[in-house]
Amino acid sequence: MKNYFALGLALVSLLSITSCASDDTADINIVNNGGTSNPTNPGTIFLSGTFTEDLDLDANNTYKINGSLIMATGTTLRIPAGMTIEALAAGSDVYIAISQGATIEAIGTASEPIVFTSDASAPTAGDWGGLIILGSAPINSVSGTATATSEIASLPYGGTDTADNSGTLRYVRVQYSGGSADGQSENNGISFYGVGNGTTVEYVQVYEGKDDGIEFFGGTVNVDFAAVIGAQDDSIDWTEGYTGTITNAYVKHGTDHDKGIEADGFNTDIGNNSDPIYFSAPTVNNLTIIGLGSAISTEAVRLRAGTRVTFNNVVLEGYAEGFDLDGDMMDRPTGEGVVNGETSVTDITFTDIILKVKNDTEFTFTEADLISGDGNGTGTDFASWGAGWTVGN
Repeated sequence: MKNYFALGLALVSLLSITSCASDDTADINIVNNGGTSNPTNPGTIFLSGTFTEDLDLDANNTYKINGSLIMATGTTLRIPAGMTIEALAAGSDVYIAISQGATIEAIGTASEPIVFTSDASAPTAGDWGGLIILGSAPINSVSGTATATSEIASLPYGGTDTADNSGTLRYVRVQYSGGSADGQSENNGISFYGVGNGTTVEYVQVYEGKDDGIEFFGGTVNVDFAAVIGAQDDSIDWTEGYTGTITNAYVKHGTDHDKGIEADGFNTDIGNNSDPIYFSAPTVNNLTIIGLGSAISTEAVRLRAGTRVTFNNVVLEGYAEGFDLDGDMMDRPTGEGVVNGETSVTDITFTDIILKVKNDTEFTFTEADLISGDGNGTGTDFASWGAGWTVGN
């Protein structure tokens, strides 16, 4: 069954729908102000709460997220091309979460992207939470069919379905996200929690986020054509055994930033993973990371906590350090990945990089053990695929 919010001429009065669930989930709160309580913006429909039926947004209407919008298991959120959805600039408690077993179909185009943004007149990073997607693909913080719980919303994720399908994101932009609840619970622009490779993610941008741009908590989801511009923490982050493929990624740092990539083999924050089932081991193809210059920006890529990774065709520009590998010979054997060939960089160009590789792993390896094809990298052609639908270039 579906809820369709197609408001015709007959529906111009106040509309309020509230769920009658007997559990502890938040009530549905959908309000069309119809010129009554908000005469300056008469067509706005406010969305928050837990939806137990499909939610199809109508291109003729204007929507605003004014709290936590959670799509329950078995439901689908559908968003038409060209729609801009504003979020109340109220920090971490304003977010969209696609629960495990739910899906999102946000399918824009290059000429009509879908935009999630702040409602502030002068928006800034951290105005609202962000987009959270939770799936049933493997994570290394639990074993078997057990699930973990997300930092924001405390929703379950993880499982055994590598081909888990959480829907489609295509030509989607998330702006001014990253509202922080506390030091350990932070929204990212887009958070993929145990999302599987049956999910389609193409042409996504996170712009001016206060925390990480795109973060992967395990899972196998593949992402093609991703841009992160102006993230104040790490632009791309993975942990908990992420093993997908990222192809064509562009990172450009603003004044406030941390790493271009910060990668963990397991979740060091939860402290229960000194002997993980497996380490993160994604593949990254066609990557460009642009810093502010080697005198200002510190590290382009930090690999730690045992992560493995295969990089192909990379450009790093404007950092004191290109790759910083951290770990030890015990429970965080990041350097072991280099020694045994599970971590490698093929075809790369360094520009304004003082130190190409820093080894803080306790394993002995040379720069040549990690890197081949120095000077051959061309990175991603962001000027081509990012044209027309991205901002902040």
